[in-house]
Amino acid sequence: MRKNVLLICIDDLRPELNSFGASYVKSPNIDHLASIGRPFSRHYVSAPSCGPSRYTMLTGQYGVQYRQHSNQALFSRAMDMAKNPYQVMPSMPEWFRKNGYTTVSVGKVSHHPGGRGGVDWDNDTLPEMPNAWDRHLMPVGAWETPRGAMHGLSYGKVRKPGQRDVLETVDDKDTSYPDGLIAEEGLKQLEELASGREPFFLAIGLIKPHLPFGVPKKYLERYDGVTIPLPLHPEKPKGKTTWHGSNEFMAYDRWGKDPREDKEFALELKKYYAACVSYADKHVGDILKKLKETGADKNTVVVLWGDHGWHLGEHAIWGKHSLFEESLRSPLIVYDPQMGNPGKQSNAIVESLDIFPTLCELTELPKPEYLHGSSLVSNIQNPQAKGHSAVAYTSEATTLRTDNYRFIQHSTGEVELYDHREDPSEIQNIAAGNPELVSKFNDQLEAKLDRAYDRKP
Repeated sequence: MRKNVLLICIDDLRPELNSFGASYVKSPNIDHLASIGRPFSRHYVSAPSCGPSRYTMLTGQYGVQYRQHSNQALFSRAMDMAKNPYQVMPSMPEWFRKNGYTTVSVGKVSHHPGGRGGVDWDNDTLPEMPNAWDRHLMPVGAWETPRGAMHGLSYGKVRKPGQRDVLETVDDKDTSYPDGLIAEEGLKQLEELASGREPFFLAIGLIKPHLPFGVPKKYLERYDGVTIPLPLHPEKPKGKTTWHGSNEFMAYDRWGKDPREDKEFALELKKYYAACVSYADKHVGDILKKLKETGADKNTVVVLWGDHGWHLGEHAIWGKHSLFEESLRSPLIVYDPQMGNPGKQSNAIVESLDIFPTLCELTELPKPEYLHGSSLVSNIQNPQAKGHSAVAYTSEATTLRTDNYRFIQHSTGEVELYDHREDPSEIQNIAAGNPELVSKFNDQLEAKLDRAYDRKP
């Protein structure tokens, strides 16, 4: 029987985990998965935003053709499917479904939790990914709609005037926030799928640590007395960059405080972010425990994926949406029951783009020819295996990450170049003094984009 797939998506999760070097973070369940799987320390997403990043992971394609409306990328794809159904290639869950898998999503897997459009993201006639799922579910509880739950605070509070606190904690159970309901439904679906005869592809998407940083008190208390480091390189960068004013974060009620100027508030925010990571980690533990209880762990590939990074004050940014390292690097862990050398970290540069072909190879499905990524099975078998350069984009700029450099090309023609051997914080733009490197990386980036746009070289 073919292997099952369990995909766990975590929103706004940077590599702020004990197993990825952040020793102050309490993440025992994700750390356990890293100890039995293959953690990738240099995994990069295709865009520093939920919509386009998830598009790439779920389709195996960059999606740059939708870059001007990137958070609607999957809905734009769905519209293209309606117009030209034979010109839009199957997504990853649709491919598995066509090959005999039962496919189920719970929570935030595509951009909208539950995978539907409409004003409140609950319109059954507007699926975000047509033909992908046998069931796509989003329990909403007191939050009433998927849109309300996405940015929900405790007990059904939704993001609107008067209910926009950036921080919150309540002394109550896990279901006082939406992720508790998502996890419960995920466990229910996992148990049902594991008892069936068909192989399954189950994706469970957790919302935290996405804003607002609301979390049950017991997870916040784990950080009492813990020394939390101040943000590194907190200065606003000079020159042309993709720096921004942290508008998403600043729109929340901060009681007049600005973490770019207030170090105590910055540390409080980092504590709440860490607590939200621990809250997500608890649900990961429950999911992995249920997988083992069903016995399906012996025949299930597990992928844990962060949809992008998140600045905790680096470069004077609180949020994502830049093309700096902090926005684009996120955790990736792949566990295969038959893998060797478990727990050894791979330092190869890899992309979210690579997940689709990797899962095809691990489950012995044919790999579609239209995929832009490469299988990571060689890296799973050998943590020393090499990787490849990574591309990411915003609406106004595109970046190439290589082993030693980050190159950024702006639509205005301006460029950035950082040497990670000397400047891992990406502070000193050396583009002006290295025209040959700029030309070299520009050619490499264009070659990558030729494939992304299906252009002839």
